[in-house]
Amino acid sequence: MGALSPMHILLIALVALLLFGPNKLPELGRGFGRMFREFKDATNGNEGNANEVPRDMNPAKKELAPSNEKPSAH
Repeated sequence: MGALSPMHILLIALVALLLFGPNKLPELGRGFGRMFREFKDATNGNEGNANEVPRDMNPAKKELAPSNEKPSAH
């Protein structure tokens, strides 16, 4: 699928103007811009973290001492 041509963008803007009216359109644009910015910030904030291993996920450094207790049957 190709990119939007200027004619497509104009048609979308005209339909949006007819549907929402000139008073509601700026508010919708601000809301869309805010949503897009938050999405972009959220996706950029997670870059580089995928390869990091949390500290509690690392294997134990010390071995446990053997236990003197015998397993019990239930």
